[in-house]
Order: sequence, then structure tokens, then C-alpha cells
Amino acid sequence: MTDDTPTVFAQVGGEAAFHALVDDFYTAVEQDPVLRPHYPDDLERGKRHLAQFLAQYFGGGPIYSQRHGHPRLRMRHAPFAITEREALRWAQLMAGAIGAQGWPEPVAREVLEYVARSAPHMINTPLDA
Repeated sequence: MTDDTPTVFAQVGGEAAFHALVDDFYTAVEQDPVLRPHYPDDLERGKRHLAQFLAQYFGGGPIYSQRHGHPRLRMRHAPFAITEREALRWAQLMAGAIGAQGWPEPVAREVLEYVARSAPHMINTPLDA
């Protein structure tokens, strides 16, 4: 028996849909007092990397890995102090961006579940640090 369910990548319209998601997310980041200080002045590289990573994760093939190697998310984020506060805010802004896409509910829910699982995993600094 095979699972013929299309990937999230296919259901949302491919890589362009993840670039649109990330554009909406970063628009919120630009105005956010919690997250904005953690990002460089030029957001374009981060936007591109996040969109490529999400597209790959959700079934688009090695879009990220072919360009940047293994994602190694915790290692790549280690230089940044990520407390529970930043992780929660990242998840909130990403949830807002996902909601703005108009994706079908089961697809949006799957992406939201990923966000909920991954945000706590990125915490690397105690809240009182």
C-alpha cells in the first residue's frame, strides 16, 4: 500500500509558497521588538535560507541541502541567544504568517505543528541570562 497524499510542498504550490510565507514572517519580524534585535540589518539571506529549508522539509526535495549542506538547525543557531521568550515569539509570528497564506486547514495545521515542535528545540539560553 502506498500513500498517494501530495506533500505539503505540492499542496501549497511549491517553493514560491514558502517564499511568500517567509516574506510575511519577516515583515512581522522587522517590526517586532523581541526578535528584530536578533537579526542582521540585511534580512535577505536569512529569508532565502528559511524559505529553502521549509520547502525542503515539507517535501520539496533537497532545495536547502544542495546549496547549504545539512540544516543542523541547533548548530547554525548556536551563536544566537535564544530564550523561551524568543522561541515563543518566533512561533507566534510564524503562526500569524501561516494563517495569512490561506492554505487549506489540514496543510496549515501540519506546518503549525512543525513550528510548535521546533521552536522549543531551538532554546539554547536560560530566560534569566
